Amino acid sequence: MAEADTMGEMRTLTGQETRLDPEIRNDPFPFYRALRAERPVYYDPGLDVWLVTRYADALQVLRDAEGFSLEHGYQDRYANGLVDELAGIMERDGGGFIRDIIACDPPAHTRLRKLIEKAFTAHRVKALEARVRAICVDLIEQVADRGACDGMREFAAPLTAHIICDQLGLDYAKIGVEKVAAWTTALLAQIGRMQTREELHANAALMCELQNMIIAEIAAREATPREDMISDLVHARLDSEENPTLSFAEKVSCVRAFLIAGNDTTAAAITNLLLILATHPGLADGLLPQVDDDRAMMRFVEEVLRIAPPVHGLFRTAMRDIDVGGTVIPAMAQVCILYASANDDEREFPDGRTLDAGRRNVGNHVTFGAGIHRCIGAALARMEIKVAAQEIIRRWKDIRLAIPASELTYLPTLATQTIERLPLTFARR
Repeated sequence: MAEADTMGEMRTLTGQETRLDPEIRNDPFPFYRALRAERPVYYDPGLDVWLVTRYADALQVLRDAEGFSLEHGYQDRYANGLVDELAGIMERDGGGFIRDIIACDPPAHTRLRKLIEKAFTAHRVKALEARVRAICVDLIEQVADRGACDGMREFAAPLTAHIICDQLGLDYAKIGVEKVAAWTTALLAQIGRMQTREELHANAALMCELQNMIIAEIAAREATPREDMISDLVHARLDSEENPTLSFAEKVSCVRAFLIAGNDTTAAAITNLLLILATHPGLADGLLPQVDDDRAMMRFVEEVLRIAPPVHGLFRTAMRDIDVGGTVIPAMAQVCILYASANDDEREFPDGRTLDAGRRNVGNHVTFGAGIHRCIGAALARMEIKVAAQEIIRRWKDIRLAIPASELTYLPTLATQTIERLPLTFARR
């Protein structure tokens, strides 16, 4: 996703294009631009999904939790049509088949959100910043004198994996970034719409391993609470609800979701940050005088999140025939809200492929969603990205891609836009 390569380009549409196409997957922005101009609500024949591409239409879907169900959108095609097979494996080897319960609709969502928020206090995020900075500096210094690294595998992925393990109270030294990455890929495959049956079996084995670990950690916190997020979830309690605590399945599902979502999307966002620094000559030098100004750096982070969102699209199901942007989406059809396209919509963000932290509406992007399902970890993610940006800019200069941008590849999933590897060169500042 090199902005300069795609600016102003637009595909010619035939109506047979699909996001499954590797060419579109690795560089989707010309496709998105064409859809916004010609077919803003587009039926993707390869995915059997309606793609919503314009900003106003994305907000309509995101804010209509009754008309567009997250629960159905997430669950109806979970495991790409192989859910019964996955469930059997999980029941046999993984302690049970536990759905991603946090992807639910009201009224269950209202109760669950209140309980989960107890693990995401502003105090916890602020207290974590020094730890995030220390891990950042350590990772940067490990490769600084070498002058080259893989920005994803040697910086972004280990940074976010380490942080979320610390937050949850898991032993990162024992688990390691490779294991977290493998678990993440396995779980994301269940919602990414591109998994084969053979891949399902390999992914299911990893999911069983992850879930058995989580079950053991929950049992340990139930016996002896600690100062960590798993303990917060295990012992969270509401005063006025019929079900004041999380059930066993809810605890497992929440811990699993925090580990994966807290790792993958933030790692992808930080990798995108590195890509932007590497493909905009002089940008890091220009930001250096402002590097200690948190407000200025946060505006930069917001623009990075807008122009290069880690989540490209998430799903809903239309619960009745609903008109979106002049197109009627039929009842029970699957809908993918393309966050990346909405963030690029010229009607809301003029010259959208140009990085501009001075935009008047720099924070209006939908990278974290909108409405009642807006990302609960947004404050934590923003802080991690800001700290990573500050420490990289302080310590590296002449950051460049070590391969042509056209050779970058992305994981095969519609939900996220995760760079597989990001070879960089740089010099110590």
